[in-house]
Amino acid sequence: MAIDRGELAGRIDHTVLGPETTPADARRVVREAERHGMNACIPPCYLPDVETEVTLATVVGFPHGQDAPEAKRAAAERAWEDGADELDVVCNVGRLRAGEDDTVRSELEAVVACVPVPVKVIIEAPLLDEDEKHRACGAARDAGAAFVKTATGFADGGAAVEDVALMSEYLPVKASGGVGSYDEAVAMLDAGAERIGASSGVAILDGAPE
Repeated sequence: MAIDRGELAGRIDHTVLGPETTPADARRVVREAERHGMNACIPPCYLPDVETEVTLATVVGFPHGQDAPEAKRAAAERAWEDGADELDVVCNVGRLRAGEDDTVRSELEAVVACVPVPVKVIIEAPLLDEDEKHRACGAARDAGAAFVKTATGFADGGAAVEDVALMSEYLPVKASGGVGSYDEAVAMLDAGAERIGASSGVAILDGAPE
């Protein structure tokens, strides 16, 4: 499908989450999001450094998802208090692979319950086999999450159309990890994604029809 620049902008979470991200980087991404009509996603430590009217997301348990459950809940609460409108929390892939689905679900459920904002669950799909992807998405759905998200972008691989199609059977999908062009973004939307997470938000929009 073709999607015009204005409609696409509102479906992009313009992102900066690298380990070298500075306060200035976070403010720049928020300004770009404001200018182009996108959402923004920045590290939680920089939430107090920005003031904006755009939808502002941040991450919890990023990038490996191995924080203690209590730490994830505390981080989620603090991020909301600091102004986050949405939270992207990383699933504990190791516990999922160990077959501890109930533990994964209960941890996510506790995060969802402790904040009054939408929670997206990053399942890190490139690291999972098909059965694990289904189980991770089921845990996120049963925990009351608003979205499932393909990847952090910090493991091998990123968003893939086949993963988006699978995940969209459970919840709305945020396709994230390696989406760098308009054509790639449209492919993800065609596969069933509702949102795109990308550090290349401006470049994606530059390729869109007016």
